Amino acid sequence: MRYALLKNRWFWMTALTALVLDQITKYWIRTSFDLLGETVPIVPGVFHFTYVINTGAAFSLFAGGVEWLRWLSLLVSIGLMIYALISPRWILLEQIGFGFILSGALGNGICRFLYSHVIDFLDFRLINFPVFNLADVFINIGIACLLYLAFRPQPVQP
Repeated sequence: MRYALLKNRWFWMTALTALVLDQITKYWIRTSFDLLGETVPIVPGVFHFTYVINTGAAFSLFAGGVEWLRWLSLLVSIGLMIYALISPRWILLEQIGFGFILSGALGNGICRFLYSHVIDFLDFRLINFPVFNLADVFINIGIACLLYLAFRPQPVQP
């Protein structure tokens, strides 16, 4: 079992580090803001911290669908952990990409199980983008890593 954890150690370290960062920021927002919708401009009119809750998925799709979304988060998380344990050693960017996806699935899944909603707070107003959180950022970074690997030019074999 120890070897199974060590062979993809960057996967586990990325997932744990990003999950802790996600949970700390959500805790900070939940305990520092008094009201839903409260906002603190970081760069006025461009970027704010705004306390909102989301009972759905990304961009509030499936609003109120927290029941099945919590189980989906759990299944994705368990699936990724099993995959990391039984797979051969991944290359570094795969480990980091899958680790970020795991941290995002776990981070939002924890919120769905504990609060029946996800805490969002990153508010880019310049482009009128939906409010999101670090777990969402980490999932997207992970997907970008894996897409890069899937579409990168392969060296020509002689």
